[in-house]
This record gives sequence, C-alpha cells and structure tokens, in this order.
Amino acid sequence: MQRDYEIGMLWVEGPLSYVEVLCAQSFLDVGHHVKLYHYKDVQNVPKGVELVHGDNVLKIDRFIQHGRTGSFALFSDVFRYHLLQQNDRMIWADLDAYCVKPFETETGHFFGWESDNHINGGVLGLPSDSDALGQLLEMTEDEYGIPEWYAEREKTRLQKLKDEGQPVHVSEMKWGIWGPQAVTHYLHKTGEDKYALPIEGLYPVKFRDRRLLMRAHGIDKVNHLVTKNTYSVHFYGRRVREFLSDIGGMPEPDSWMDQALKKHSIDCDAVPVLSRKEKEERKIAEQVANVKTAPRRPIGKGGENLTDIADRHGSVRGSAKHRYSEIYHMLFHPLRQRKISMVELGVLDAPSKGDENVEKRSGSAPSVKMWQEYFPKAHLHGLDLVDVSWLNNDRFTAYQCDVDDRDQISDAADEIHPAPTIVIDDATHASQHQQNAFLELFPRMESGGLYIIENLRRQPDELEKPQFTKTAALFRSWMAHKRFSHCDPLLEAEFNALSEDISGCIIEPVNFLKRRRDQVLVVHKK
Repeated sequence: MQRDYEIGMLWVEGPLSYVEVLCAQSFLDVGHHVKLYHYKDVQNVPKGVELVHGDNVLKIDRFIQHGRTGSFALFSDVFRYHLLQQNDRMIWADLDAYCVKPFETETGHFFGWESDNHINGGVLGLPSDSDALGQLLEMTEDEYGIPEWYAEREKTRLQKLKDEGQPVHVSEMKWGIWGPQAVTHYLHKTGEDKYALPIEGLYPVKFRDRRLLMRAHGIDKVNHLVTKNTYSVHFYGRRVREFLSDIGGMPEPDSWMDQALKKHSIDCDAVPVLSRKEKEERKIAEQVANVKTAPRRPIGKGGENLTDIADRHGSVRGSAKHRYSEIYHMLFHPLRQRKISMVELGVLDAPSKGDENVEKRSGSAPSVKMWQEYFPKAHLHGLDLVDVSWLNNDRFTAYQCDVDDRDQISDAADEIHPAPTIVIDDATHASQHQQNAFLELFPRMESGGLYIIENLRRQPDELEKPQFTKTAALFRSWMAHKRFSHCDPLLEAEFNALSEDISGCIIEPVNFLKRRRDQVLVVHKK
C-alpha cells in the first residue's frame, strides 16, 4: 500500500474559516503534504500547507460560476481534472473534506460512493492515463455541451435550443453537471467505478444528516457512522457554514465538529465563520476601501479606459459584473472626441415599476455620468419607461417611452437630432421589445453607426412572448444566410427590408467573470 500521495486543494480567493482550516490541518496531521492552489490572495492558511498559484495548473481569465448559487464548483470541477492529469501522485480533496486517516491507493484510483446511485468527486484520485479522466476533460471543453447521459427527450430539447441560437450554458444546468453526475457516468462507462469505496469510506455522514456534525445530540450517531474503514468525512462546506452562522458561528459544545476542532487545536476566534450580515458588511467595506485606495492606471494619449470610468461611477458594465466596457472601449474609442448623438434604452439600473422613489435614488443611473465623461462632446438621449427628466442637463435629454409601443419609440426617435451614432438597448431585454426598438431606431442612425443590444440571452419569462422568435436567433439567421427568418411574416419582411443597410454584425460573450450567459449584439450600419 502507498501512503506518499500529496493532497491538492483549491481556494480561489479570500479568507479561510475554521471549517476549511480544520480540514486542511487534518491532512497535515496524518502526514500528507498539502498543496493549496489559489488565484488571488488567500488568508488564514495553516502552517505547513504549500501555497501554489492556480496558473501552474490552469491559466484562465474567467471563473465559471453556477447560475443559481454563484458557487465556484463548476470551475473547481474543471481544475481538479487538469490537476490530476498533470500529477500522478496527487489526490484531490475539497476544502470541506476532513481527513480521518491517511489516503491509500495502489492504482491511483481514490473516490467513493456517496449514495447507492452516484459517486462524488469531492475526494478524487485518478491516474493521469485514466480513460474516465480523459473523457471528463474532453467534456468540460464545451461549456454548451449536451451531457451524453441525459434522456433522449432532454437531449432533443437542448439540441433544439442550440440550433435556434440559444444554447444552454453549463451554469444554467442542474447542480453537479460537471461534478458528481459526470464523474459517476464516466467511471461507470469505463468500468473504473469498480474502484469506488463504499459509502462509509468517504461520505459516512450524508448531506441530509450534516447538521448532526454540529449538534451535541448527534455525536453518538456520527461516531457510529464513522468506522475503521472511513478515510474522510464530508462537511458540505457552504451549507455547513450557513448553518453555523445561523446558530451563532460555532458548533455546539461536545458535538463531533467541536471535538475535531479541539483535537487539531484550531483557534476558531482567529478564523471565524462569518454570518451573512458580517460577510456583506466586510464586502462593502472592502469595496469602499478599494475605491479610495486603488491607484489610477497610467493614462495614455487615448485617455482613461472605459472600464476605469465605469468602475468609478459604479456601473454594472464595468469589471465588477458584466464587463461590457471592455468591448465598448475597443468599439467606441475612435468616436470618443467626436460630437456624436448617443441613445440608451433603459436608463435606470433597477426595475422602476411600482416604486415611485426609485428614480431619485442616488446612483440609480450611473451610465449617464459614465457616458458623458467618456464622450465629452456627445449628447446622450435616454429612453425609459418612467420619467427620468430629473437627470436632464445640457448633454442629456430624457424621453418617457414604453418599448412595447412602437409609436412611442418612433415619437421619441423623431426628436433625436442629429442622427444617432450609437444606440445601446438595455431596456426590458424581452425579444419583442428589442426588435421594436431596432426597427424604429436603426433606420434613423447615421452611416457607420453601431447598434448594440445587451443581455441578448437573458429574456425575462414574465415579459417574453411565447413562441416569439428570439433576437439572438433572428440575427444568427442573418449572419448565416444574409436573410432574417422570423415567425411573424410581417416582421420578417420589415427586417429584411433593412438588410441592405447592415454591413455586418457580431454576437459576443462578454461576461467573462461569471457564466458567459450575457451576450452582446453589435450591428454596424453601412
């Protein structure tokens, strides 16, 4: 039996709580060498853990996060597969896996059943030449791929969406799609599931029983579940931390976790589990400090970058969220010192319907200041469902306009002079509204103008018309055949009448930091 395996872990950034510190320390205390991979600054790392930058394994400019939870689990799945391929003497362990005894394997396979139906990858050892590992890596190359283990009906549905230009991103699929689901499927497919440890090996305390770890009355049951054949206990990190924060930040005295913390001499006060409120307060404080202390980038001949300006004004188009500012700077820089006319549909950041005071909230329309600073000679025209005329100044004019009504869009467009050079649609994101605005505004633009639609794949269910052609599919049909295809023959004819005025268009994924869900359409007018 071999006992010289290293343990590989990942923590993208930020402080470890005593839950993660306990887990890392448990591996050190049984004699394993532990490497903690990270991408940004990490605090509270136990002495003896080797810190390694994640670029040594996987260089990447974005972190895929789950759409519902915001978790980095999807990125963590990809990272561990690359780590195992590159290291023969490495076993992966999540930072919520507590080590009971040294990990041992003769073949390099080290994983276990979490239930009668699936294998979890929270602890995962695979030899670098594993057939299952190779297929896991191949699968994660395509973020819009359709899982081969899905039922035929679901695969057909996903393929139809893909063919229509609306592929479903992995971040919008069910939890565990690149994790336990994929691991179980490919290990079974290749026959490597024969190496899986029984449930008591790695997951003796089930997810539904996780609270027993922190309750004094649960210690007898946990001790019964953890046997001589148990290598580790899974803490289910995010859920356990949430529960701990709800009960005061600490496990109950004499609970199983309390005894483990004492066994490994963990100073919980130095590395606390923060409550939701404390986390939010700390996050806000850090953001304020960064705004005050962050040095300005050197400004070259072209002036300050749009991303810096967006961040300074608190726009979601900057680095904190969508990062549209990066592509916009490339597109708009040649126009920056021109005396242009610019139109923005959807001026306020937050939904305004039913909230009479939202329009007067400080910072609710950061894009107005952002655009006026970036384009010092431009006049900005803002169309919004509510009256935002309180924003009017010598370089901004507001128009109250319902994008569900083409006549209202047309009336507003008739007042915009000179002809717009840039139009940005950030209104409701409903396909019919996007198309209403395009049909009214694009013909009125100046030659060489840029028409942009944001959040192209984020239509709100409560507004989107059933069976109505999606805007993404509409423009993909033009890109493929130089002809628009629409479910409504009259609208199809209107769009095709404008086809000769379009010199080209692109659809770009620009939400690099998160899910690649947000796409932006850019149409160039001849």
